[in-house]
Amino acid sequence: MTIVLPADAARIIRILEEAGHEAYVVGGCVRDSLMGRIPRDWDITTSALPQQVKALFRHTIDTGIKHGTVTVRLGQTSYEVTTYRLDGAYADHRHPDEVTFTGRLADDLERRDFTINAMAYNDRDGLVDLFGGRQDLETGIVRAVGDPMKRFDEDALRMMRAVRFAAELSFSIEEGTREAICALAATIASVSGERIRDEMEKILCSANPGQVRDLWELGLTEVFFPEFNAMMETTQNNPHHCYTVGEHTLAALRASVRAETPSPADRRLLALTVLLHDSAKPLMKTTDEEGIDHFSGHPREGAALAERILRRWKEDTRTVVRVKNLITWHDLRPESDPVSVRETASRVGREDFPMLLCVMGCDVRGQSKYLQQEKLDRLARIKAEWQRICEAKEPVEIADLAVSGKDLTEAGIPAGPKIGEILRRMLEDVLKEPSHNTKEYLIDRYGRKEGERG
Repeated sequence: MTIVLPADAARIIRILEEAGHEAYVVGGCVRDSLMGRIPRDWDITTSALPQQVKALFRHTIDTGIKHGTVTVRLGQTSYEVTTYRLDGAYADHRHPDEVTFTGRLADDLERRDFTINAMAYNDRDGLVDLFGGRQDLETGIVRAVGDPMKRFDEDALRMMRAVRFAAELSFSIEEGTREAICALAATIASVSGERIRDEMEKILCSANPGQVRDLWELGLTEVFFPEFNAMMETTQNNPHHCYTVGEHTLAALRASVRAETPSPADRRLLALTVLLHDSAKPLMKTTDEEGIDHFSGHPREGAALAERILRRWKEDTRTVVRVKNLITWHDLRPESDPVSVRETASRVGREDFPMLLCVMGCDVRGQSKYLQQEKLDRLARIKAEWQRICEAKEPVEIADLAVSGKDLTEAGIPAGPKIGEILRRMLEDVLKEPSHNTKEYLIDRYGRKEGERG
């Protein structure tokens, strides 16, 4: 088996070998190469000690020298070069208390998380696969290296990584590995919110975001996302639904993969919103005298709950604000006529309105077939109308008005709250009739009269 190495990675290996050391590319780059994927990074493992690596290359950075990692810079590209090592005890279920450098590649590969990540390669020796990683790649299995209980007791984050790799690669988790995760699920509490967030986002933005179900089945969400457990347990006896709240959310997440989003950042925003859009339904559920379930008020309550969850995961403020806004409005039912679309976009905001339509589409695709096509057709009409509005540059926000607060003060209106009130009235006018969005009309209709009154 031959892997075509980047020229710089091959050069680093050659320099280390010529100095009498062993060196291989290792881990994810080997896995991805065997799968025909383009690796994001090329990590190198070596028998050379960190100071020996530093002596061989002109530009190095002590990235994690305590744990054996030196970053080698060649041109504009960085390569992490790490000494073979053995990890000591993991008292915190995340980081080894100490590491011991070793001269054996086998020792280094044995400490790694999964067989598919425990392979090494160089042009001299070819593929080094001591734990059946290539076979697991071919059969689509995520399997822990050695004793899975030991692997997960060392680093609890590996339990989420197992689910993430399964989601990204469309693999399944090997049964013994699953059993170990179930047994040790409570230790995920030792993992920081930032690490939880990073793995959740990778799962949600994978080709299989519905594998959030694995996190639930394995007992992990009970620790870091108990709201999802409540969602999985909440039934929806309602013509519009055929699943529990949680199963509906998983179906909507699967639909999000097909949604048209302009960028990876938008895909992430969409997935987080879809995950949390109905998170408050378990809290808001009522059942009428006919046995029909209702969830009145769940969008606004869900926005507040989503903020608490996202803050727990250390999500950035801008993302929190946008997810809250989208959840607040996700249950709107606007018509597709121009005025209704402009007014709805104005309430939601120009930036978030297209994303709201994506959220609504995923939501509908996760519901029952009852009126489903009619709902999707209405959303398609709204989307087409919104595209026309954008192309025509019709106003939907105060910033789109042909006048500004400065224009009003120049018309004689004193600075203060009155300015904002007049601008809002102008916006209400032009939302109904965009042709009114001219400086002459707005100043004559609102500015001069108010200025004379002032």
